[in-house]
Amino acid sequence: MATTIVLSLDKRRKRKDNTFPLVLRLSHKRKTIAIPLHYFLEEKYWDEKNRKIKSSYKGTQSVTWLNNFYQKKRVDALDTVTKLEETTELDRLSVTQLKERIINVYQKASFYSFTEKLIARLVETKRLGTARSYKDTLRVIKKHKKEVDFPFEELNYDFLQKFDNYFLRSGNSVNGLAVYMRTIRAIYNKAIKEGYIGKEFYPFDTYKIKTTTTKKRTLSIESLTKIKELDLPEGHRCFHARNYFLASFYMMGISFIDMAFLKQENIIDGRIVYTRKKTHRPYTIKMSDALHELLECYIKEKQKEVFIFPILKFDSLENQYKRVQEARKRYNKNLKHLADLAGVEEQLTSYVSRHTFASLANNKGIPVSAISEMLGHESLKTTQVYLDSLSNDTLDAYNDMIIEI
Repeated sequence: MATTIVLSLDKRRKRKDNTFPLVLRLSHKRKTIAIPLHYFLEEKYWDEKNRKIKSSYKGTQSVTWLNNFYQKKRVDALDTVTKLEETTELDRLSVTQLKERIINVYQKASFYSFTEKLIARLVETKRLGTARSYKDTLRVIKKHKKEVDFPFEELNYDFLQKFDNYFLRSGNSVNGLAVYMRTIRAIYNKAIKEGYIGKEFYPFDTYKIKTTTTKKRTLSIESLTKIKELDLPEGHRCFHARNYFLASFYMMGISFIDMAFLKQENIIDGRIVYTRKKTHRPYTIKMSDALHELLECYIKEKQKEVFIFPILKFDSLENQYKRVQEARKRYNKNLKHLADLAGVEEQLTSYVSRHTFASLANNKGIPVSAISEMLGHESLKTTQVYLDSLSNDTLDAYNDMIIEI
């Protein structure tokens, strides 16, 4: 059965003033549903045969203009159906889903309202990290636009180029810009998927997100050893920072947020078993002797539901995410002090242990695909950003292996 759309007066829903709602009657897959047009009319003014408002209607200055307006609504709806049919997506949609697609096109949702809706969904599904990224991006866009909202059609190449110039002129980095642009792209892709904007308007085919090579944030084995062997009493301001840094390294570069959420119950049969917050992928890591020794002062006499590290408290998930951000800032400050105490020249941050793990694995000849799996990356391209070039010793060893053949 073909998909059809006709202008109709919904005579099943009579209002107190004796009017009926004007609707688009959508028929799809042998089911029919009404799309409201938010206009109401008495039955005597409706021409059922020609599906238009009669010329005797006095509720408007121009009946012709009103009829043309609602006929255009119908044509726009049919245009949406045609586009969905061309992409073979129409057959996969129920009549209710098709109705939503048509309504979304009518509403021409603004960037602000759509992004705020996405944020609400993310919060509802406990994806608070992504929600925070969307909030930060929306905040920066609003500052750039001086709070003035805009439809998705205006988010074109010219818009992105102006935002690019604005952001960099403000003294920010190219890689910082890339973070926001990737978020804008993700939001735009979701808007396309939900029917708020057509694929033909997609601006990221012409605008390319730029990045620059960053200084590798890794430690040498010597520096790592200095940190490990530093004698720190339990009450020292750097005691926990040093332990968090080493624990991250021992657990395949586990991120600070994932480490903060670890509980005693995540230790199962000599392994750390958890789900990564960012990608929702499950991980299981064998506890080495070094990790077991480090954790001894944290896990003794604790119940299974208690957090291993003294970072989080039992609270709402939203407050816990805020506490992680605050704790990470304190952690990074203490890492700077730790570097001075250990005589380490490299800069220490919460990411350095993760990068160090990746680079040392690379220098030991571990395949990049395995390193990517250990780090929990979704693409090898992301992993490559973490890796230093192989050391000269490693390259020499590989060269010897080849020339000895």
